Amino acid sequence: MNGSRLLLSLLKDYDIEHIFGLPGESSISLYDQLKEGEIRHIVTRDERNAVYMADAYAKLTYKPGVVEGPSVGSVYMLPGVAEAYKSSTPLIVITTDAPLYGEKENYLTALDQTSLFRPITKETITIYNIQELPHAIRRAFRLSTSGKPGPVHLRIPLDILEGELEGNVELKAQKEFSKYPAQRPLADKEMIKKAVNLILRSEIPVIICGQGVLYSMAWDAVIELAELLGIPVGTTITGKGCIPETHTLSIGVVGGRGGTSFSNSIVDKSDLIILVGSNTDSANTYNWTIPSRGKTIIHIDISEAEVGNNYDSINLIGDAKATLREIINEIKSNEKINKKNIVLDGNVFEQRLSEEKREVVNPLRFIKELWNLSPEDAVLIADPGVGAIYTAAFYKAKRAGRYFVFNYGVGGLGYSIPASVGANFARPNSLIFSLSGDGSFGFSAGELETIRRVNANVVIILFNNGSYGWIRAEMRARGKDIVGTDFSSPDYVKIAEGYGLSAYKITNDEEISDTLKRAIKNTPSLVEVIVEPEDKFVPPVMPWSKRFL
Repeated sequence: MNGSRLLLSLLKDYDIEHIFGLPGESSISLYDQLKEGEIRHIVTRDERNAVYMADAYAKLTYKPGVVEGPSVGSVYMLPGVAEAYKSSTPLIVITTDAPLYGEKENYLTALDQTSLFRPITKETITIYNIQELPHAIRRAFRLSTSGKPGPVHLRIPLDILEGELEGNVELKAQKEFSKYPAQRPLADKEMIKKAVNLILRSEIPVIICGQGVLYSMAWDAVIELAELLGIPVGTTITGKGCIPETHTLSIGVVGGRGGTSFSNSIVDKSDLIILVGSNTDSANTYNWTIPSRGKTIIHIDISEAEVGNNYDSINLIGDAKATLREIINEIKSNEKINKKNIVLDGNVFEQRLSEEKREVVNPLRFIKELWNLSPEDAVLIADPGVGAIYTAAFYKAKRAGRYFVFNYGVGGLGYSIPASVGANFARPNSLIFSLSGDGSFGFSAGELETIRRVNANVVIILFNNGSYGWIRAEMRARGKDIVGTDFSSPDYVKIAEGYGLSAYKITNDEEISDTLKRAIKNTPSLVEVIVEPEDKFVPPVMPWSKRFL
């Protein structure tokens, strides 16, 4: 068999069912084998968007997402791979390239892919001989799914894809690395005992769950620990879904992206913070003030690079689920367990929220109606901006698990529309919502054709405020003139209809319910929602609520 056939055979052995990407001259041999259909290939309109599709797919299936791009297309893949790297998404990133024998001959599309991908992957591997391919695939899956997950890059030159395999080569897949987490290392037991002692002595503890809880599928353990001792549970924006937010112990999202004055006040009043699977970045902690630096903190994370990185803490390096289970067992071994007496009343906060009638749509009213109409297993994917902030703060998670995807690894625009395609293949029986701003829409509008072609069960919610609203609000918050943020609005309904989607427009609150019902019934669809920029109608969440309200 040739290299292309061998590659697909190896991927099939790892239970790969979908590949996202688009063809180029360096990958024609690969596409000649893809026609066999053993692995479904989803053609995209942009390499960056292909990575976003694979990213969401990986988050929702607990399998590494596979994405491929041709030679110079590797440059377009970088923003997506950077997002995956910063958000710890397991990806197998395959790029084809000019043949090895032509590396120094100025092939049109050839460039130094290794240097491009090295800073944003767990490893970048070039295949120099077809016999190396099985070993490289095994290494890629093992690295991607073990420890802190992440993307691994494989550069496969044209002559390797077209070359013929000769001799005896071990083709066996290491099946345990076809899903993640592949292994569940347990934190040091003496450190666990130290942490348990702190938990039992505390009076007002709070658990804050990051995305690592979702990667570890540790939500049941989080809920059991919380209920065992009566501990409130908050999440970061990317950890949303670690507990149903209808649960009496849930305080919702905390921090600077989606955190409310209610949830952040609970963190502020606590005497012990239990951080689980959080990288404690600037967004999740509102520049390391929630929690404040002086708090007593227990930090559980699988990565030694994250625990104790920004806070002086008791550090438990291990898988979230395995470590929480050990903590629970240690607590239960105590003769007497006293539940904490912590009073939570989020209703007071919610009653103060502004649902006033606006000249255009009130985003809070919109999100609440979206919640009313959405099935329990709906998946929501939101770009940074109006959609992400209001969804994080006010769309209550109906059940525990991965039902929300926010690209706050690096927070680039244009994520949610292509990511909704990946989500559609990951959860084919679920309704997918893509919440995008008009700024984000311009980055990935071409994927509307992909959504229509694959007949995705997707509703695109397009918040139109005629600007890069987030940056506009930041300029105002810093006392600067507003420059370079505003742009004109095309007819988004006609654009969507031109691609074959059902399309609707909401201009006031009275139109929300009926229009959403029609859009949900007639997927794939797009709903344009007219809203004001964030600096004119400030989200009642940090950080702008402190600056503007």
